[in-house]
Amino acid sequence: MRHSSIKLTLGAIPVWILLALPVASLAQAGRVELPSFDGLEKKAVNSVTISLDLSLLKLVAQAMDNSQDDQAVKGVLSGLQGIYVRSFQFATDHAYPQSDVDRVRQQIEAAGWSKLVSVHNSQQNQDVLICVRQEGKRIDGLVVFATNPREFTIVNLVGSVDLRQLSQLQGKLGVPNLHLGQKPAGS
Repeated sequence: MRHSSIKLTLGAIPVWILLALPVASLAQAGRVELPSFDGLEKKAVNSVTISLDLSLLKLVAQAMDNSQDDQAVKGVLSGLQGIYVRSFQFATDHAYPQSDVDRVRQQIEAAGWSKLVSVHNSQQNQDVLICVRQEGKRIDGLVVFATNPREFTIVNLVGSVDLRQLSQLQGKLGVPNLHLGQKPAGS
């Protein structure tokens, strides 16, 4: 009798939920939880807030044309499950909540994330941190985190990220131009 009650309990759970659980946990593995940053748009001189989940990324890809540039972007998007951007510029120093920004930094400094680039410029009080999260040999998330006293930018790409193709997203869909894949002037 007890055995059949366990079967009934499991049988009452739709199969699609059981199948979706591993996928959902993998899909969010490379995602950073971003604070809401409520009210910062009103304080900011410039702001960008982008939240594109998988369904919205598919719509964006469908809306693109067949130009070579758009085809390259579609190739990058095909492995992604989300693009999340928060970027704010202010007229005065320290106009943003440092504690919210620090919470994001703590997440990407936690286990599971690896630093690719870490730059600190003490004269201009600027920091840039680029981290990836890996599952085996596959990258399942990337975060670009840049701050200075008057601005901060956080870009989180969730899903399969091919670093060789990443430069295709620069300047598109709210992803800033990081000058990836470009040679410095004069070289």
